[in-house]
Amino acid sequence: MKTKVLMALGLAAVTALGLGLSSAQDAMAASKYGNCTVTGKMGDPAKFTPAVAGQLTVEVNLPAPGWYNGDTPELIKDGAEYCLAANIAHRLGLEKLVVKNVAWDGLVAGQTKDFDLALSQISITKERQKVVEFSTPYFTSDAGVMVKKGKKIDEMNIKGLRWGVQQGTTGESFATKTLKIAKVKVFPDTPSMFAALQAGQIDLAMTDTSILMAQAKQSNGKFEVVAQYKTGEAYGALFPKGNANNKAVNKVIESLIKDSTVRKLVAKYMSIDPMSVKYFRP
Repeated sequence: MKTKVLMALGLAAVTALGLGLSSAQDAMAASKYGNCTVTGKMGDPAKFTPAVAGQLTVEVNLPAPGWYNGDTPELIKDGAEYCLAANIAHRLGLEKLVVKNVAWDGLVAGQTKDFDLALSQISITKERQKVVEFSTPYFTSDAGVMVKKGKKIDEMNIKGLRWGVQQGTTGESFATKTLKIAKVKVFPDTPSMFAALQAGQIDLAMTDTSILMAQAKQSNGKFEVVAQYKTGEAYGALFPKGNANNKAVNKVIESLIKDSTVRKLVAKYMSIDPMSVKYFRP
């Protein structure tokens, strides 16, 4: 599945925190990565061999509002995961960041090529670990339920409604295998699922709570996230299986978690509090 920050990071409490440039060097580096500010010392590019020379290549399945602000790679200048990628590039010593929009199924199946890592709200699962590798988790994830504003849903009637899920996600598996929902429509991507919800073709959409809250925020009051289910998943950066660079990138991600850069990025760009959404029992 493509949602509270690890170790109760407290999104609401840190929303107002800025990233801040640590030096003149950081100020110069920031301009290379859209609107992102970067922190820490710029790395030595000689110590890292990227998939494409001179750049950090990051894959994502768009759209992902809040995480990547822009529907195409060319339009993206900031967002929580985009600026996380910018900070990774900076600390690896790479002055260029390139985002590639790829199909979700191919990404989690390990079928995409020529990239360094993927940051795309990807839940770490044992099944996926058979074909790809993951970083240290940087965000925890639960499964949310979004409906059209005013739709009445409770634990008694929800399982009899028409559900929408995205193909190849843990949300699909949770709805069909754990909850055993009878009426499930599977969509190839989130935009088509949200369009079906708006058109009344489904009663609710299920995917990660943070993704749904970002979508509801952009809907101008058309949608609302009414509940979530505890799934205990976590997001990690996805790496090509067996790539020699994986340890170096993971070390950088761990440093960005440790110095609170990840926490501040999520607070700045997401501006949501998944803990405000009530939980339903499976």
